[in-house]
Amino acid sequence: MNAPAAPASPPASRRGQWMALAAAFLGWMFDGFEMGLFPLVSRPALMELLEKVGKDSDDWKFWNSVITAAFLIGAATGGVLFGWLGDRIGRVRSMTLSVLTYTLFMGLCGFARSPNEIFVFRFVAALGMGGEWSLGVSLVMELWPNRSRGVLAGLIGAASNVGFLLIALIGLSLGVALETLRGWLTSMGTSEATMTYLMGQDNSAWRLLMMIGAVPALLTFFIRLFVPESQKWLHAKEQGATSAWATRDLIAVLIGTLGPIGMVYIWVEPFPLWMRVAGTVAGTLVALVGYSYPVAKYLQRSAHTVTDPSHGYGPTMRRMLLAACLSGVALLGTWASFQNAVPWVSDLANKDAARENMTAVQAATYQSSARAMTQILAAIGAILGTMAGALLGDKLGRRSAYFVLCLLSLASSLWFFLSNTSYTNNVLISVFVGGATTASFYGWLPLYLPELFRTSVRATGQGFAFNFGRVIAAVGAIQVGNLIRLFKDDLTIGGFTIHAGFPMACTAMSMIYVVGMIIIWFAPETRGKPLPE
Repeated sequence: MNAPAAPASPPASRRGQWMALAAAFLGWMFDGFEMGLFPLVSRPALMELLEKVGKDSDDWKFWNSVITAAFLIGAATGGVLFGWLGDRIGRVRSMTLSVLTYTLFMGLCGFARSPNEIFVFRFVAALGMGGEWSLGVSLVMELWPNRSRGVLAGLIGAASNVGFLLIALIGLSLGVALETLRGWLTSMGTSEATMTYLMGQDNSAWRLLMMIGAVPALLTFFIRLFVPESQKWLHAKEQGATSAWATRDLIAVLIGTLGPIGMVYIWVEPFPLWMRVAGTVAGTLVALVGYSYPVAKYLQRSAHTVTDPSHGYGPTMRRMLLAACLSGVALLGTWASFQNAVPWVSDLANKDAARENMTAVQAATYQSSARAMTQILAAIGAILGTMAGALLGDKLGRRSAYFVLCLLSLASSLWFFLSNTSYTNNVLISVFVGGATTASFYGWLPLYLPELFRTSVRATGQGFAFNFGRVIAAVGAIQVGNLIRLFKDDLTIGGFTIHAGFPMACTAMSMIYVVGMIIIWFAPETRGKPLPE
């Protein structure tokens, strides 16, 4: 056996900590950037591709929901797949592969010839996005001292929202930017055929924008050259703790993926309600068993190496399931409720334009401004909220903070969806507050999840815990559309009217925060404790 590596000198160790934090922050920021990029280009991209394959371009909304669900499922699968890889071959090498995966396949979307190809490319890109989160969090938390965890979690959580903010700012001036881009391409002697291919039939430049999504692949060189491997993981490897992972266990993850894919299919197609409910239960169980199987087998094989019984097979599996529920509450609240803020505000602006008898040009400008301001304020609120969520976890304790975040998220969602009937200053204030509270969990989760698992299973355990919530969110996001179709009339309760459409559907989905306020008290309190070895 090779001798243990000598400890890094203090300057190099400090430098390595900052390099790891920079890599994790940039990787998750680009995740947010690319997650926000697709909604920006999905309409023109899907309409053009549907026409190209001889299908009705009005079906783009259906394809958009299916591709969004595929993204969520891919991220859930990638969280387990790359988390497993991080525990098996190291955090740095696996993070390099995850970033390369999501950037290259996002770029390939720009060459898609049909909606089916975008479906596949987005699914594979999501594998890398789901993996990058758990790997970056594991690496940073293992390299930095325990006292820094609150601030670090807030920074990592804020990173993706910085990416969303960048997309929102780009969207605000996209028209001018595209005209400038067209001018550059023309000055370079670009042929008309190439120009049409890159800029699209409607000058949206969706292909070019998606190709640009491959640029963050350059981050992989930075990671490999400057980011040090986790000493905690290297120590676990020297002790033989990584050898109990088996590649054959990943077959179960592939089988587990079929569960959520089947769940999405059964809700998209017109199946009876009883069949949908039964299919959802069955699909959830298939995903649960498939995604957790590699960890379960690892824990069984390495049982003889465990010195702390609180991190043995039973306790670890229970923590994974409980953490998945806590993550699921946050993700479902985001994707099935507040994520609909922009399209709902667009509807409000559209009604305002009709009441004011605006011209078509005025109405389009008004709606575009409303969408952009909503996304910008929600993103700024989210950046601040993620920092606050992590710091609140350090101040109040993990459980009390989660309870407060659920309470605030529920209150802000109700305020946003129930108090607005037109695009006013109240919309802008409430969307800022809602963005801050509902995103605060993404600072709390990277603080809490690493504290639940020992080093040898940390990346896989928290990868499963965080990303299994995406499976729940995928089905929940589809329910918003079903609720909108089901309840077409306003509902009056005690003289208070809940309007049909997004307000009623998103209010119903936001009740998931009540579940979070209950289950958090079954979770262990970890404030003030070192990361488990």
